[in-house]
Amino acid sequence: MTVIYEKRTYDVKVGEMQQVKQLYSTEGWAALSKGGFDNKLIGYFVSDTGNLHQLIHLWRFDSDADRRDFWARLFADESFMAFAKQIRPLIHAQNVQLMVAAPWGPHP
Repeated sequence: MTVIYEKRTYDVKVGEMQQVKQLYSTEGWAALSKGGFDNKLIGYFVSDTGNLHQLIHLWRFDSDADRRDFWARLFADESFMAFAKQIRPLIHAQNVQLMVAAPWGPHP
């Protein structure tokens, strides 16, 4: 079984990061944790240098089937989709990168 890490980078419209943080804090995180979707999450991050205005999150999945099932269930969750409807207009680009661990060093 190959563990898959997924890095999602959302480029937030300039000037909208504070609203993105507020929505995630009050609605997004509540929907993720209430539905048990936070168990695959490694963490959320906000860029501080380099490419600014980015919200980055890392996920860990046991397999591609696990990953696809997770996103299908999340996108069927009414609470999360109510949040997603509000946040989408604040995002102008999304990049999804799938990764596997190198055969050396620590892994989350």
